[in-house]
Amino acid sequence: MSDSLPDTLPDPLDDLDGDEPAIQLLPLDGWHRARGGRMVPFAGYEMPVQYEGIMAEHLWTRDSAGLFDVSHMGQVGFTGDGLDAAGVARALEAVLPGDIAGLAPTKIRYSLLLNDEGGILDDLMATTLPAEGAHPFGAASHYVVVNGATKYDDLAYLLDVLPDDLTMNLMEDQALLAVQGPKAVAAVSRLIPGVEDLVFMTAGAFDWNGHALWISRSGYTGEDGVEISIPAEAAADFADAICAEPEVKSIGLGARDSLRLEAGLPLYGHDLDPETTPVMADLGFALSKRRREAADFAGAARILAERTDGPAVKRVGLSVEGRQPVREGASVVDAEGAVIGRVTSGGFAPSVGAPIAMAYVPAALAEAGTPLRLVQRGKIHEATVAPMPFVPHRYVRAGGK
Repeated sequence: MSDSLPDTLPDPLDDLDGDEPAIQLLPLDGWHRARGGRMVPFAGYEMPVQYEGIMAEHLWTRDSAGLFDVSHMGQVGFTGDGLDAAGVARALEAVLPGDIAGLAPTKIRYSLLLNDEGGILDDLMATTLPAEGAHPFGAASHYVVVNGATKYDDLAYLLDVLPDDLTMNLMEDQALLAVQGPKAVAAVSRLIPGVEDLVFMTAGAFDWNGHALWISRSGYTGEDGVEISIPAEAAADFADAICAEPEVKSIGLGARDSLRLEAGLPLYGHDLDPETTPVMADLGFALSKRRREAADFAGAARILAERTDGPAVKRVGLSVEGRQPVREGASVVDAEGAVIGRVTSGGFAPSVGAPIAMAYVPAALAEAGTPLRLVQRGKIHEATVAPMPFVPHRYVRAGGK
């Protein structure tokens, strides 16, 4: 752990009876402050929202590469006690609608933690690990990254629903750093040769200055890039090293949010919640064919019925006229002024050069090109349903190299 951390961190299971854990510090807290990061509370942590400005950081990442500290995310290793990797995968499939059993070692799958009603408790990335000794997470067979704001709730839920012979390890001694942008992999590869051989949604074990790393070619900006799980005590040295590369600058949460909004990626707690199903959220790709045919995941009856009959509401992208952003919480209204939907994310999109938003609207109004009206603080804004992503993804996929 970094010297900047308090002597003790709260046990993640101590507060599962409802109290929020105390505000925590990232392993790179002192590093961010020394570089002028403006720190704000987010997801239970003090985190940098910006350094030189959200607009500049956003555009730098789109053109070059940015370092994002996402160590607030929950990194969880799953180990079976008497269960092999296939058994662990089957247990996880009880609450995830993806094909985890069919996920080959080093492959990553986006999935959703679902409640019994098919509502989304979290969205996450699941990886099947190679054999013990070929990765830095001990005996774990699966590595899952969950959202920082929900990680303790996720653990509490999983403790209730998973079998007792499956052990979860929340790895709070690991930092998680993302390097994102079209020049990200070239920069990282100079420090860690071989990273350039990964393709989107694959991962592998690497070494940097004697520190064991787990690196995935993935991210949350729509750009090419990697996420690096690194021992917390090595994070500051690595951050110094990668930011010494000419393409890389440190980037705050503000630009991360505008980048993901342009990429059409939902943010849990804003665009996703326990009342929202995968079909409503337009995340049907997370329901694998095998699992749909078996109908054996939490909330399957409701979710599969929505796939057949259509959901009542649906998440859409919105292009907003003018220059003023429309924020989360604004209403979507019909011609008579009746509220028919809600904006869940919104802001000015630096790469688009105009305001954009996400909203839930009646499914009959979800087709691209549909005009809508938004009301924010009594003012009406004209908007149009727009395809997402607003800025094309630039992932490097297998066969595309």
